Amino acid sequence: MDNKPLVILTGPTAVGKTELSIALAKKINGEIISADSMQVYKYMDIGTAKITPDEMQGVPHYLIDEYFPDESFNVVAFKQKARHYTERIYSHGKIPIIVGGTGFYIQALLYDIDFAENDKDDSYRESLKRLADEKGNDYLHQMLFKIDSVSASRIHYNNVKRVIRAIEYFHQTGQPISKHNDEQRQRSSPYHYQYFVLNDHRELLYEKINKRIDLMINMGLVDEVRWLLDHGYSKHLVSMQGLGYKEIVAFLEGSCSLDEALNILKRETRHFAKRQITWFKREREVTWIHKYKFDSMDAILDSLLKCLRQKGIILNT
Repeated sequence: MDNKPLVILTGPTAVGKTELSIALAKKINGEIISADSMQVYKYMDIGTAKITPDEMQGVPHYLIDEYFPDESFNVVAFKQKARHYTERIYSHGKIPIIVGGTGFYIQALLYDIDFAENDKDDSYRESLKRLADEKGNDYLHQMLFKIDSVSASRIHYNNVKRVIRAIEYFHQTGQPISKHNDEQRQRSSPYHYQYFVLNDHRELLYEKINKRIDLMINMGLVDEVRWLLDHGYSKHLVSMQGLGYKEIVAFLEGSCSLDEALNILKRETRHFAKRQITWFKREREVTWIHKYKFDSMDAILDSLLKCLRQKGIILNT
């Protein structure tokens, strides 16, 4: 097999990817590249459930804490950085493991998808941004629905950047970006890969999400968001629109009580997990790992290692 090995471990938020990924990396001599759209930002630790240095247990991690909250990070940047880091990991004689829940990012790397943006004329993009400011995110999302209902169903209305990109793509090409992306997904991968999706019973997953958010509050999420605002990071930044940040901003501005903010955050995070699962169900050649079928983390790890041996990604470990 000429293609270089690549392991992907993904799944919905709070399912337990971090612990399993560390155990896997230690077993297969791997290094980890984060495919998380939020953990890449410095200072945003609690709200992103960012892995700590202690939790890394000496396993090298990439795309964690690499960008400031006011710097632009998107799928194009991720793909470029991730490709650079995979080559670095191969040069170490190790196997890259992509870990995180942003399926869009994983897809871009895995199938070498071309998401390059046309930046020659950004006037239309700017007009869409102004429209979102004036009439709201939902208005823009309805615009997208009329021209590309498939993309509208895949992109949350609060993800204004991706909504704008989809509308802009249609404006530039006359074709829905969903059609372009689906065509790109049919490309063969340049990697010899194994794609794991970790999942659990929905009730158990939702319970973990709720507990995680309660823990975030106890760890100081409100202070973290207040610190970001105090240091000039605007609530309008893409990073500050992330789950756990925009809800606390609303509380700090007096738009709602803390209990209301937490209820909204828990609800939106559950909805996000559901959308993640829907995304992964659409992906090709994935191996679903259902946690409830195993009695321990070691048993799950053994299952992953068996799959990797069968695929020829590892020989004997």
